[in-house]
Amino acid sequence: MNILRVATYNIHKGVQGIGPVRRLEIHNQAQAIAQLDADIVCLQEVRKVHRGEAEYFPHWPQQPQADFLAPQGYTAIYRTNAHTRHGEHGNAMLSRWPVLTHQHEDMSDHRFEQRGLLHSEVLVHGRTVHVVVLHLGLIKSSRARQLAQLLRFIQREIPPEAALLVAGDFNDWSALVPSKLDTVGLVSLRGRNLATFPSRLPLVQLDHIFARGMEPLGLEVPSGHNWSRMSDHLPLIAEFRLSWSAA
Repeated sequence: MNILRVATYNIHKGVQGIGPVRRLEIHNQAQAIAQLDADIVCLQEVRKVHRGEAEYFPHWPQQPQADFLAPQGYTAIYRTNAHTRHGEHGNAMLSRWPVLTHQHEDMSDHRFEQRGLLHSEVLVHGRTVHVVVLHLGLIKSSRARQLAQLLRFIQREIPPEAALLVAGDFNDWSALVPSKLDTVGLVSLRGRNLATFPSRLPLVQLDHIFARGMEPLGLEVPSGHNWSRMSDHLPLIAEFRLSWSAA
């Protein structure tokens, strides 16, 4: 069976907590992500470099976080959304399958929030699956404009018959996101107990996985691994059946 397992996870830059009590969680996240056994992992708030945290934490990885988090044999794709005083961070995708191409589009709506999307083409069982990873803004009006930009990007860059995944932190739990993405054929599974934020007492689902061109099989928030300690978000996992035979 051609089953594609997809995860999305906002890693909170590999650090949990603030100030002098903050702790480094990137090593725990690497172990937990590997055990998800996902074919594609979509990540948000991923550091490429941060000179301040590297100096503060003695075990800060020397690799960029996307490369550090990639399980053995996976390809890590990263593109920067935001440049800060001490470094930069953005979206990433980890893939068990070969990555053909990737590109980035700036989605910043105002000067206080730097946002973007990462688009990759992944070769799965000999066919191309398009994967878009994104992190939308905190302001509702910004999210509406960013969703409109996403729809334009999909219509411009992705053939309508192509298999497509759109995953990430949408910062929205209203009907706005599914209603907009439905206009380009993207659907998301619904279910109970799928709240992903805040991780210690999940109340709302900010993280979503939408798809078209494949059959959705299931959606879950994983248990175990003490996920609530590692980030302010919980991961979300979806499984799909691909509609073509293995090459």
